[in-house]
Amino acid sequence: MRTLTIRTDPDVERALEILTGAGQSRSEAARTAILEAERAHRRAQLRAEAELLRDDPDDVAASRELAAEMDAVRAW
Repeated sequence: MRTLTIRTDPDVERALEILTGAGQSRSEAARTAILEAERAHRRAQLRAEAELLRDDPDDVAASRELAAEMDAVRAW
């Protein structure tokens, strides 16, 4: 495991005091925050990609065409 050194400001120190007061170490709080930020970033990227596909007329047409084809071969 590697070491990360950061500079904190008063807002970060207050947040760390709250988190460490609940029993979490400063390192655990930092790791959790980084992982949560990465997940939020990934979700935002997926959301943006989905919105692009939703707003792409060619992709919408292809989806509708595929749905119609699947309806045509449905067993019931």
